[in-house]
Amino acid sequence: MSCVGILPGGCIVSPASPSFFGHSITLNVDPIYTWPLQFCLFSTTATWVLSVVTNNVSQVDRVWTFLPTIYTAYFALMHLLPTEQVVWLAPFNPSKDVTEASPRALIMLGVTTIWMFRLSYNTYRRGLFNLKDEDYRWAVLRAQLPPWLFQVVNLSFIAIIQNVLLLSLGYPTKLAAVDQMGAPLESTDYYLVLYELAVLLFEFTADNQQFSYQTFKYDLLAKEAKSQGKKLTVAQVKAEVYDPKKQWPLARLAWTRQDAKRGFVTRGLWAYMRHPNFAAEQSFWWIMSSFPLVASPPPVSPDPFMLIPGLRSAFTGPAELRWTTVGETLSPLVPLLPAFALSMLFFSSTAYTEAITLKKYPKAYKAYQDRVGMFVWSHSRGTMIKLEGREEEVNELVWGDSEKVVVKKED
Repeated sequence: MSCVGILPGGCIVSPASPSFFGHSITLNVDPIYTWPLQFCLFSTTATWVLSVVTNNVSQVDRVWTFLPTIYTAYFALMHLLPTEQVVWLAPFNPSKDVTEASPRALIMLGVTTIWMFRLSYNTYRRGLFNLKDEDYRWAVLRAQLPPWLFQVVNLSFIAIIQNVLLLSLGYPTKLAAVDQMGAPLESTDYYLVLYELAVLLFEFTADNQQFSYQTFKYDLLAKEAKSQGKKLTVAQVKAEVYDPKKQWPLARLAWTRQDAKRGFVTRGLWAYMRHPNFAAEQSFWWIMSSFPLVASPPPVSPDPFMLIPGLRSAFTGPAELRWTTVGETLSPLVPLLPAFALSMLFFSSTAYTEAITLKKYPKAYKAYQDRVGMFVWSHSRGTMIKLEGREEEVNELVWGDSEKVVVKKED
């Protein structure tokens, strides 16, 4: 019987009584994960309860900017924590082996902190820290599903799965802090830091260009609606006055009336990929996973099949040997699982986002999809459109710049 102190005032006890194909299952959890699992349980419960009470399921969105950094900080600074937990949810160091800092884990914490400030800034200016604001995609999904099914999605995916995913993003730092404790930095660490900073700058620029466009669009549409005596939408009422001088460098683009009428941004970095910010976000966490992998000594990765309690013990003889061989082969890839899971989330959520946008702007957005790749730049798309004889029509729908308003790009 194993005991893991995850719940307050007690622990989760896992007897060897459950079975999997007739074989007993024992759930063993590394004590190092005790506090992260406690905090994940607390965050999951709090965000779910708040979502039900407020009828607003963007609670996880509001803490998304902080949770990966919290878990990363725990692992990077674990050597400074007390060895005993005073009260439930108080961070502590349950491992006697983690007694000194890992320089690699500390620079990973530093980079993740910069990531947190960038995302928090973008979340703040979009208004998502407002407890009354909700991501528009959840409102669309709520209208598409029966109330009971939406609540199932809320509990299972929005609350539980997303919180577990955010916890897993701290796993690469755990490898650096524990398996590479005290190991000096290598040249690869400095290169990866530079790559991460470049990715963050790219993502920051993409965010700024999108924010600049949205500000311009709603300001222009609000002014036109007022001049025509039309009722303003909620977004138009909240619209700020667009001032190019207040926009960040590289986001002071020459937006046109046709850009605003199109409804979505296609200039700047968005001319080369439909979601440059999402592409950068995924890249950031793939690079983060690479820090411990390319360093020496390599981290000790668990057998991936051991992550599923009782699975290995369910097979014997030749089957067990095959599972062992496959597990040893895939073991080095385990540190990449959090980044892979995040990419799967982005692919699915982006596909859903685009389905909503395509329904709203069927002709223009279909042309944008045909011309520009989702996460990568694709020259072949333009070549195919040209061969099909649709180049002029598609380019006009995507980048047409007629009816220019007097908003000039600043030098």
